[in-house]
Amino acid sequence: MHRSLDRRRLLTAGAALGGAALLAPFPGAAHAATGTGETWPASFPLPDGFQPEGIAIGSRPYAYFGSLRDGSVYAASLATGRGRIISEGTGAMSVGLKLDGAGRLFIGGGFSRQIRVVDTHGGAILATYDVGTPTSMVNDVVLRPGIAWFTDSFRPVLYGLPLGRHGELPSADRIITRNLTGEWLQGADFTANGIERTPDSRALLVVNVALDGGALMRVDPRTGDARKVDLGPLKIPNGDGLLLLGRLLYVVQQAQSAIDVVRLNEAGTKGVLVTRITDPGFRIPTTAAAWGDRIYLPNARFDVEPMPGTDYDAVSVARI
Repeated sequence: MHRSLDRRRLLTAGAALGGAALLAPFPGAAHAATGTGETWPASFPLPDGFQPEGIAIGSRPYAYFGSLRDGSVYAASLATGRGRIISEGTGAMSVGLKLDGAGRLFIGGGFSRQIRVVDTHGGAILATYDVGTPTSMVNDVVLRPGIAWFTDSFRPVLYGLPLGRHGELPSADRIITRNLTGEWLQGADFTANGIERTPDSRALLVVNVALDGGALMRVDPRTGDARKVDLGPLKIPNGDGLLLLGRLLYVVQQAQSAIDVVRLNEAGTKGVLVTRITDPGFRIPTTAAAWGDRIYLPNARFDVEPMPGTDYDAVSVARI
C-alpha cells in the first residue's frame, strides 16, 4: 500500500466473500504442469470486490491472495487461472502474506493490528496475535529461518514472530518489537512498506517512502539499526512489495504501475537499476511472487472506489 492513496477509504472491511473452505487440486492443474506444451494464462481474474494486496507462491504452482476487504484468502492455479476462497474473511484485512514449507500463510492484518497464521490445507486460522498500538498498520512480511518479520507502516518498528525448532508457533508474549533507529526517518503518516532479506541473508531490506523521496533501508534485525541503501539516482516513492531473486531485487512501484529491477551487492548496501518493467495489464500492482520464469502480481486498483462488483485480476510478466 502507499500513503498517496486514501487508504482508510479504500481499505474499509466489507461483507465476507463466499466460496469453498478447502483447497483441493484444481481441475487441469496437474496435467498443465507436466510439460505438455499447454500455455498457462498470463493473467487471470480474482473475485469481484475482493480488493487484493498480497500474493504468495510456494513450491507448487498455486498463488495465494489476501483480501483488504475482509481478510479472506483466495487460491488460484497458475496453470489454469481458476481458484476459490480457501479461508473465509473475519472482517480483519489481509495485507502482506508469505507461505512457508508447511503450507502456512503468515499474514499482516493491516489496521486490525493482527498477525495471523492460516493453514492453506484446510483454511483454518492457526493463530492470531495482536501487536502495535491503535495507530498501527501491520503491512508486509518476510520469512527468515526461525522467524517472520512484519512492517508497521505507521510506527518505526518491526514485529518478529519467532518460531520453534520445528516451526512451532510462539505464545503471544514472545512477539518481538524491534525499534527502527539509525538513519530511519518516520514520516507524518505512512512510512514503511515492503520487506525482504539482503542477498547474504544477514539483514533485512525495508521500503521507506518518507526518506529522501522514497528509499530502501538495510536493517540489522538484531538491533533495528537502519541504513539507507545506495541506489544512485533511483527513488522509490511508490515502493511497495519487494521480491529478491538471487541478487536482483524487484521493487513494485505501485502507483506508477511499474517494477524497478535493482542489482544489489551481496550485503545489500548498494544497488544499481537494471531495468524498469511495465505492462499494459498493470493496474496498480502491489506485490510480487515468482514461479518459473514469470513474476505474478495482483492488481489492487487503488485508483478506483472499491465496490462489490469491482473487477480485479492478477497479471504476470517475464522475470529478468
